[in-house]
Amino acid sequence: MTKSRAPDSAMKAASSNYGRSLAVLQALLACSAARWAPLPLRLIVGYGFAAHGFAKLLRGADNFTGLLHAMGLPFPHFLAWLTIATEILGGFCIALGALVPLVSIPMAVVLLVAIFTVHLQYGFSSIKLQAITPNGAHFGEPGYETDLLYLACLVALVFGGCGPFAVDNWLRRKIDAAHRPTPNGAPE
Repeated sequence: MTKSRAPDSAMKAASSNYGRSLAVLQALLACSAARWAPLPLRLIVGYGFAAHGFAKLLRGADNFTGLLHAMGLPFPHFLAWLTIATEILGGFCIALGALVPLVSIPMAVVLLVAIFTVHLQYGFSSIKLQAITPNGAHFGEPGYETDLLYLACLVALVFGGCGPFAVDNWLRRKIDAAHRPTPNGAPE
């Protein structure tokens, strides 16, 4: 009888230890994976913005200026260059995780202007399959869905952090080190 109790209590102890170990492992994996989540957001949003900016630049800023003028926006030449610069520089900053809270503001403005001046009239969906022909698929005008996704990503990066390998993390460490008191009580 004593022998049967020992294996039972040993099995319960092992099971309990296994359960605790599994819980700790799951918590570590969840924290580790969550830490990396902003990285693909940064890379995709950064690349997307920069690609749109370079596309406007390569087609010619005057073409984009003409589009803005036709839409009735004020100062189309200035807004064209401001938009191109915001998309290219903002895209690089987001991809690098540099000054994300600051560069997200003009990037959000570009997205909101695009929503309300171009995409809103076409509805939510960004993909509107109209026909499939021997030449391939034909799509209608995109709605504001993609703009909202970009906005949501920017908000997530600003409030949730930029994740690993972000310039902002390096800057924060440098600023913290500069304000850390030295042994004599003065900042370094």
